Amino acid sequence: MPEPPASAAGFVITVASNKGGVGKTTLATNLGIYLRAFQEDLPILLLSLDDQGIVDRMLRLRAPGPGEGNLKHAWAERSFERVIQLGQYGIHFVPSSPDTALLKARAEDPLVLRRMLDRTAWRGPIVLDTKSDLEALTRNALWAADLAILPVSDRASLEEAAKAFELLERAGGRAGRGRVLLTLVDRRTRIDVAGGDLAEHLRDEVRRRGWPLFRGVLSRSPRVEALNSAPDARPLSILHEARGTQIHREMQALAEELAEELGLEPPARRRLVPAPEAALPMAGGLKAALLRGWRRS
Repeated sequence: MPEPPASAAGFVITVASNKGGVGKTTLATNLGIYLRAFQEDLPILLLSLDDQGIVDRMLRLRAPGPGEGNLKHAWAERSFERVIQLGQYGIHFVPSSPDTALLKARAEDPLVLRRMLDRTAWRGPIVLDTKSDLEALTRNALWAADLAILPVSDRASLEEAAKAFELLERAGGRAGRGRVLLTLVDRRTRIDVAGGDLAEHLRDEVRRRGWPLFRGVLSRSPRVEALNSAPDARPLSILHEARGTQIHREMQALAEELAEELGLEPPARRRLVPAPEAALPMAGGLKAALLRGWRRS
């Protein structure tokens, strides 16, 4: 397996907001899938510090076995090595804990997670999904971040982003590691008599405050809502199930921006399209499906 670029090894991307409903988990899971599409052998590790189990439902290839470890066990052992699993789409993940209360009690030191990740020595990017709070686990995720993506969908989430920047600054002057991403923005929303749209208003306010900002926007998408409401309760990938849509193009643009920073193969002027048979690779044929399933055009 080729070694990932040095800049990608162990690079921690934290998705955080104190406000719910801004698309954190959808962003974290799909970002990992898109990044891996740029380099098929790139190991992606996804950790969810939430207790809703969405990541588990999306990525699990099998039912939990007896004695199987999850995030709670990893936290107690101060290591992720025993509990990392290979999941759907070739993404590695750590099963989430059904109750984060005990974890929070063990996470008062905001550097615990960073030490655990350093000890694990993961060879690719690590994506951290967080709960809608700024409590101990989320603070650990922010302090561990090489890049903190702060989703903003409205004025309320903009103010919550300000709190996250403050936490990053307290984490050794790391506010520069935070970057705002406009998410779930309906471009039809007008907020003044002059007809100014919400996205432009939010973008102008972010720039006024001097915060780093991603170039693109992730729009509100009925297609994504459908993918997150599949009959079998398994959320589906935008890359595999929403090709040709605006949200697919927006997610690809975001992943391209990050891939450039991580030193991955430049994806300019290239679309990554999964072959239909690789849409939901299952256990046993997962590696073969991934290796044959991507075609670049």
